[in-house]
Amino acid sequence: MAKTASRDAWGRALVELGKEKDFVVLSADLADSVRVEWFKKEYPDRFYECGIAEANMIGLAAGIASTGKKAVASGFAMFVAGRAYDQIRNSVAYSSLPVVLGATHAGISVGEDGPTHQCCEDIALMRVIPGMTVISPSDARETTEAVKAALEMKTPVYLRLSRFPVEDTSPEDYKFELGKGVLLKEGTDVTVIATGITVCEAVEAAKLLANEGVSAAVINIHTIKPLDSELIIKCVSATESKCVVTVEEHSVIGGLGSAVAEALTEAGVAARLKRLGLNDTFGTSGKAADVIEYFGLTAPHIAKAAKELLDK
Repeated sequence: MAKTASRDAWGRALVELGKEKDFVVLSADLADSVRVEWFKKEYPDRFYECGIAEANMIGLAAGIASTGKKAVASGFAMFVAGRAYDQIRNSVAYSSLPVVLGATHAGISVGEDGPTHQCCEDIALMRVIPGMTVISPSDARETTEAVKAALEMKTPVYLRLSRFPVEDTSPEDYKFELGKGVLLKEGTDVTVIATGITVCEAVEAAKLLANEGVSAAVINIHTIKPLDSELIIKCVSATESKCVVTVEEHSVIGGLGSAVAEALTEAGVAARLKRLGLNDTFGTSGKAADVIEYFGLTAPHIAKAAKELLDK
């Protein structure tokens, strides 16, 4: 099966949706890399190049959105969530403006760009902002549907996208539902909850576990905020062990793992939880696949973590 990066699906979706929806797209000198160059070529009068000035790009997007026009601002996750945090919080979210933030090159899968460009804090930064929706699609098909949903929203949304290509785990007739996780596989021994590009690894991990007689449920959490606590609690409660493994190419502090821990604790579910991600560290430079392997986010590592949790 062909592999596609979610940034590519993002770019194609904007072009296609531009035929029927009235919105503008802004870039901060990275139009080609974040794939909005394709939108620029099709709709040059609805595209704004802001230069290497992410804070200004977000301010401009907020101003446009305040007039009633939908605005889409795109850049690297490190620069959108990090450099322009002030403007996102105060200019966009505080006024609850319908700005879509398309943040590509998220996580360690940026690879050779190294730790300075591997944004592994953005989920934590965005989910703490009042009124901000945070979406982390697992594959190209889900990204396309997520973009459609984001453009319909009346409030700000952060889309976390990747440069690293993965296979689709979503079915061809997939229907994206904001705030609703997807149960990809039922299981009775352990629950594996993943987001973004790690979902495909979680699916493969479940197959490895099945070969060893372990039944693993796999949940794709594409919307980290609002979180589908109901599905998580239901799946975890259905396992006798109450063992949960979360997987994300993000810091284990403040990301998916933290959100799941909060949901389980508030529901009074006494679960054993292992969070896979970056453990209070920066990333490292290398080929994307090698970096993902280095930080233990591949299927064998996920399966191993699940078995170790069950053994306890």
